[in-house]
Amino acid sequence: MDKIVIKGGRKLKGSVRIGGAKNAVLPVMTACLLTRGVSVIRNVPNLADVMTMKAVLEGLGARISQRGRTIRVDTTSVEGHEAPYELVRTMRASAYVLGPLLASVGKARVSLPGGCAWGPRPVDLHIRAMHELGAKVEIDHGYIMATAGRLKGSTIRFSMPSVGATGNTMMAASRAKGKTVIANAAREPEITALADFLNRMGGKVRGAGTETIEIEGVDALSPAEVKVIPDRIEAGTYMIAGAITAGDIVVDNCVPEHVDAITRKLRQCGVTVETTRNRIHVKGSRKIQSVDVLTSPFPGFPTDMQAQYMALMTVARGVCVISETIFKDRFTHVPELRRLGADIKIEGNTAHVGYAGKLSGAPVMATDLRASAALVLAGLVAAGETHISRVYHIDRGYEAIEEKMSGLRADISRVPE
Repeated sequence: MDKIVIKGGRKLKGSVRIGGAKNAVLPVMTACLLTRGVSVIRNVPNLADVMTMKAVLEGLGARISQRGRTIRVDTTSVEGHEAPYELVRTMRASAYVLGPLLASVGKARVSLPGGCAWGPRPVDLHIRAMHELGAKVEIDHGYIMATAGRLKGSTIRFSMPSVGATGNTMMAASRAKGKTVIANAAREPEITALADFLNRMGGKVRGAGTETIEIEGVDALSPAEVKVIPDRIEAGTYMIAGAITAGDIVVDNCVPEHVDAITRKLRQCGVTVETTRNRIHVKGSRKIQSVDVLTSPFPGFPTDMQAQYMALMTVARGVCVISETIFKDRFTHVPELRRLGADIKIEGNTAHVGYAGKLSGAPVMATDLRASAALVLAGLVAAGETHISRVYHIDRGYEAIEEKMSGLRADISRVPE
């Protein structure tokens, strides 16, 4: 097992290129199950979660080949319907196979998904949506068991705008008979990207990016090609890396509109952020000001950036209040940030972050994907060395983070633990 070692204190400088979005490529991969033939996906990031999804699809009978950043998904021989625990225990996105399997094979046996070590793993929205589309669904010994004839369109209103449930429903409804309306749908860019791919396959999805999505089911879909959108969470993480080190960096190959909420907060903190069509220029400040933040569904401040923003607030002047409204108990990074000298108090789903002055390097442990990124960011400004263990978490969502940070002049390396 590896660990990441950082010697803090360097201002970051240079340019970093953002890769394909983890949360966009995974549902696109599962959407290939809706058709038979070869689909081509470009700009695929080299991430542990992508490797896991490849194994899941291959277990169902798909043949997958990869050349560079492009993968070809051949679903001609897909006959399986089970996503077993040993494959999906580390990745909650595995639930994305539920809708496509029901629509194309008529049955699915999907292990209840795993993922990061925080908060609940509710699948009730997925299950209720499949039920509304005409499937019989039950939980049996840790597995979602579902069967269906041809699914039928329905009106489905989510109690909260879930990205996973919205994507699963869109895929299932694309092959259902009749029209499906998703009310209170997730509006994230990854949902719009999935809708674009479904439409390239011959689907009829309208309204993606709004609160109401309409899907007119079709009898069959055809293989298609797609390029994965840039990862907005990776982009936001490097933006904060520039800010926390008082650096001067360019975040390249991104979509600035996708990180508007992050840009607004950084500007309020005193950071200079300038955007062009596909670049973001970040110039940090030695005097970061505390600014409160409330996580909320897109276009609000993303929960997947909460830990990274907290790292920035540990060196900001004043007291910042961070309210987490999406997931319960998503503060497992707090004890580790405290080991670096952070002043953080927790009250329920609210964190009060005081000015810590200068952080000090220490051994810390990654508890989940985004917590890993927060510890890297804190380590960049901590005096001395920070050793981050259990970095397999970060490999799920950040491609070659030590190489990219080194390219920005950070003193960071990966070594055997």
